[in-house]
Amino acid sequence: MSPNKLEQYLHDHIPLSKAMQVSVVAIGENEIVLGAPLAPNINHRDTVFGGSAAAIAILAAWSLLHTRLQNVGISSRLVIQRNTMDYHLPILGEFTARAFIEQPDAWQRFVVMLKRKGKARISVSSMLEHNGQVVGSLTGEFVALGFNVA
Repeated sequence: MSPNKLEQYLHDHIPLSKAMQVSVVAIGENEIVLGAPLAPNINHRDTVFGGSAAAIAILAAWSLLHTRLQNVGISSRLVIQRNTMDYHLPILGEFTARAFIEQPDAWQRFVVMLKRKGKARISVSSMLEHNGQVVGSLTGEFVALGFNVA
């Protein structure tokens, strides 16, 4: 899936991503980077609103799973079950969320379980960055429900 195609999908199916002006910066085999400007995500302190930071971190993690499942021809419903968000520093401007699976071997187990049981869980991390500095981090557990070959 191309960055433009994913960005359009997000804007069409997750309206908050359009309101936040989320862009798809990069799609790699093992990571996705989303970006967003300060203006639509600003709070009363002229920094990024915590809810916006958490939303883009979750969206990046969800997007990574969505694209990886698409790449292997699997269609399923992806939902977040739980997450932990840490805010390290105020975000003063444009920022990115880089999502990745910390335990690469977990991906194969996730796919096998999804195919076998029709349901699988996996942990995905997102690092928020601003001006080359890590400003926040998220760990989320996602569940894939159902299994169809796309």
